[in-house]
Amino acid sequence: MKESQITETALYLTFKLGDEVFAIDVARVREVLDLSPITKVPQAADFMRGVINVRGSVVPVVDLRTKFGMAPVESTLDTRVVVMEISVEGEQIELGGLADSVHEVLELEAGQIEPPPRIGAKWRTEFIRGIGKRDDQFIIILDIDRVFSADELTMIQATDPDTADESRIAAAG
Repeated sequence: MKESQITETALYLTFKLGDEVFAIDVARVREVLDLSPITKVPQAADFMRGVINVRGSVVPVVDLRTKFGMAPVESTLDTRVVVMEISVEGEQIELGGLADSVHEVLELEAGQIEPPPRIGAKWRTEFIRGIGKRDDQFIIILDIDRVFSADELTMIQATDPDTADESRIAAAG
């Protein structure tokens, strides 16, 4: 397993899922949206909530709580959709992730970030680039490209009407 060591100061968008604080590199965030109606997609994976319209583009939305094995909760006024750009096999995919709340953009220096623990972690360590520390708070820095497998992203892409037919044809192979 290739470990991606964080060696530079970077900006991270922080958000909460339950009591845990997560972060992703702001360079991967396209925008943060208020929750809007999500159109369900038939026969989608359990973590796939559906699609939303973002200025005329279809953007798949996933429930990060479900993806990470957390119990689902009802949406609140604080629920946000974090639209991210994910890279898989050299291709860029826009994807919305539901977050219980979005907090801030913060700067973390390499010295404030430790590698993910090898044992005893309740999160799959291949999803985690590092654990940031600020005051007494731990911040789980996600490797967003590794959270979803290539197969899952292909399935998510199939929700886009522009690529759905191509995906079905390729799957029928």
